[in-house]
Amino acid sequence: MAYVNPYTRPMGAWWRRNPYYGRYMVRELTCVFVTAYAVVLLVGLVRLAQGRAAYEAWRASLDTPAAVAFHAVTLVFMAYHAATWIAVMPKSMPPLRLGDVRIGDRAVIAAAAVASLALSGSLFLAVRGAGSP
Repeated sequence: MAYVNPYTRPMGAWWRRNPYYGRYMVRELTCVFVTAYAVVLLVGLVRLAQGRAAYEAWRASLDTPAAVAFHAVTLVFMAYHAATWIAVMPKSMPPLRLGDVRIGDRAVIAAAAVASLALSGSLFLAVRGAGSP
């Protein structure tokens, strides 16, 4: 006869008991929005390959209130996703040194955040400049 464990550990809402686990679960939830936005961009790429009319129809679908709301919610989740990845950088890489001085975790996080914002801003400006007549 096989051994049967009579106790089953309850798993409901375990992540809500500790704020650290709550933030972890929200971070894991961001992958849904990252994936959904990737699908939106892939559909746009497919429509672009199908011709101007299909691409313009896709672009028009992005002007609906539902699409704007989706993009607003996705922006919040993407910002959280990016912030948590930047925050984990010093923990996941070897210590950086400048000569004999170790560069602190806060400096690494700040440099990564500034670089991310600068690159995002320059990409935004490049796209806005390319779209104007």
